[in-house]
Amino acid sequence: MTGRQGPGGPPETLLITCGALAREVVELIRLNGWTHMTVTCLPAIWHNTPDKIPEAVRQKIRAARRDYDRILVLYGDCGSGGLLDRVLEQEGVERIDGPHCYAFYTGLADFAELADADPTCFYLTDYLVRHFDRLIIEGLGIDRHPELLKDYFGNYTTVVYLAQSEDEALRRQAETAAAKLGLAYRYRFTGYGDLGRFMQAAS
Repeated sequence: MTGRQGPGGPPETLLITCGALAREVVELIRLNGWTHMTVTCLPAIWHNTPDKIPEAVRQKIRAARRDYDRILVLYGDCGSGGLLDRVLEQEGVERIDGPHCYAFYTGLADFAELADADPTCFYLTDYLVRHFDRLIIEGLGIDRHPELLKDYFGNYTTVVYLAQSEDEALRRQAETAAAKLGLAYRYRFTGYGDLGRFMQAAS
C-alpha cells in the first residue's frame, strides 16, 4: 500500500492479532511509543474453532485497506492447516513467522529444540495463566466432568509456563494450574521474544 504519513512521520499501521496477544501487543506499543500502530483483535476463543480465523482475518484486511498504509498480522498458523497463510498470500499481507505464540515468544529454533527434547509438555503463556480456569477447566468441561482430565491431559507430564512478564503472582497461579492438572511444573521466562522483534522491525 502507498504511504500516507505526515512529514517525517511513519505510515499508519494496523496490527491484526489474536485476543490472546492483545495485552502484550498494546504494552509493546506503549513502551516503545509506536503511536502510528493500531491494534484490532479477533476472539482468543477461536483457537477452539481455527477454521473461523482465516476468513475473519481476510474481512479485517479488506475493511481496513482504505484507512491504513500498512497491515500486518500477529497470528501463528494456530491450527488453520495453512489456510491463514493462503489468505495472506492472496491479500498480500505479511504475518509473524511461527506456528503459534509459544514458538514466537520462545524463538522458533529454541521452541523446536524445547519441544523435541520433551514432547509431553503442556505450555502456558501469561494470557493462559490469567484465564486458566475459564479456558481450560471450564472451557474443556473438566469442572463438570472431572473424568475428562485424564482424556485431555493423560499423555502430558509437565506444565511449562513460558512467561512474558516477571510477575510472582502469575508464577503462583501457573503452579496452581499445574497442580490442578496433576502435572509437574517448570518455569521459563521468554519476554516478548520474536513478537517484540517483529514489531520493532515493522516500526
